[in-house]
Parts: sequence; C-alpha cells; structure tokens
Amino acid sequence: MKKQFGILMLILVALTSRADLTNATFSVTNNAPIPDANPVGVASPLTVSGMSGSTTNLTVNLNITGGFTGDLYAYLVSPQGSLVVLLNRVGMSSTNYFGYSEAGFNITLDSSSANNIHNYQSAGGYPGDLSGGQLTGIWAPDSRTIDPLSAPSLFNLTPTGNTLAGYDGLNPNGVWTLFIADLSGGGQSTLVSWGLTVVTVPEPQTWTILGGGLAAGWLMIRRRK
Repeated sequence: MKKQFGILMLILVALTSRADLTNATFSVTNNAPIPDANPVGVASPLTVSGMSGSTTNLTVNLNITGGFTGDLYAYLVSPQGSLVVLLNRVGMSSTNYFGYSEAGFNITLDSSSANNIHNYQSAGGYPGDLSGGQLTGIWAPDSRTIDPLSAPSLFNLTPTGNTLAGYDGLNPNGVWTLFIADLSGGGQSTLVSWGLTVVTVPEPQTWTILGGGLAAGWLMIRRRK
C-alpha cells in the first residue's frame, strides 16, 4: 500500500508543479522634464501584456535625475484604477520642512522592504545608498496618502495608504500609469525611465481538478482489489 500511495503522490506533484510562477519586466524610457514647482506634473503610461494568471508580486523601478527628492510626489495607478503613493515629499517632517535634498532616485520600490522610502536617510545603508547623487537600493513605497502640501508635522504620521501588495490577486495586463510632480521650486528633475517587474501565478486550472479525480479514482480502484 505504501508503494501505491507514493506513486499517487508523485502523480499529484507532477500535476501541481505545472502551476509555475511567471516573471516579466516592462519599462518605458521618458527623459521627460518634470515641471518645477508645478502640480500638473508628468503622467507616463506603461502597457503590461501577455501575462497569464494573477499578480503575486509587483515592484516598481524608478529612475529620476536632478532636482531635490523632497520636492517630489508620485503615485501609481493600476489598470483597475487602484492607486499607491510611491513618493510623498520624502524626508519632510516636523523637523524638516523641506524634505531631503538628494538629486533623484535610481531605486526599486518593493512593499516587502523593511525601509520606507520616506525616511531613507534614517536607514542603515545611508549614505552608502548614493550613486552620482541619486538614491539607490530597494525601498518600501511611501504610502502616505495625505495632501503633499500638508503641514510638515503631518508627515510624521504612520502611513496608512495602499502598498504594492494591494495589487496581489489582480490581472496585471492593461495600462498602468505613473504620475509624478515637483511641488517646490529650486531644481529641475527629469523622469528618465520607469518600469514594473511583475510576478504572476496561474489561476486554478483543469489539471488541479484532474488531479483530484485521479486521486479519488485511484483510491476506489484500491478498495475494490
């Protein structure tokens, strides 16, 4: 009986192993100046296509040069209309009325990171996470949904907005939109490029049902012997 059970388990493993994760990166090069001290900002669309199944992990790659990081406000909108705040005047607080002054980002935003982008100068790797004036590394998105023109003290509050993990379970295909604006004068930033790395897991397929049917059939056959 142990031998037959082992064969049955091998069949089930072989069937379920077909539910592999898929991984793809999509990007767009903009080289678009971000209007200084102008809430109109820049909106950049990016089309994700050809992905099967639903999202199980999504990260954002962001390359911005020049200006001051603390001036920037950015959010991502999914094809379904769900919004995640990526940057919201990083560094701004009750003790820093202007935010941080590094010249841009070349970063990955990942909700699994323990370090929120808003307070990156307090993280252990800083200032080692700098290259040519840009902040580098992997960071959690800001997720502060307050008005970017709010009083500096409000930025001390714990972020309560959506994270990128909120996109898990959704169909990633469609047009994603990055919006970014510079809300304080004094430096010109440029959106060089941005992109998404998407990992999906297939939806339940017929082989899962088939596997259950095989198991039941196998047991019925064994009982009849």
